Amino acid sequence: MGIKVNLAVVLAQQNVKSKDLAEYIGITEANLSLLKQGKVKGIRFDTLEAVCRYLNCQPGDILVFEDER
Repeated sequence: MGIKVNLAVVLAQQNVKSKDLAEYIGITEANLSLLKQGKVKGIRFDTLEAVCRYLNCQPGDILVFEDER
């Protein structure tokens, strides 16, 4: 599996709309959707920092490593 993105789960738990988060961090809703689906090759640290600041969470709440073994 590798890295799993749990952003959609965190958004649902906190009842936060993707539109509001995207606006706060300065990316399009389409790009946020790709991030939520784990369809991106990387994320800038400043973007990750903004996500964590808005959601009051840690990077490990959003990104999880799952061993493929």
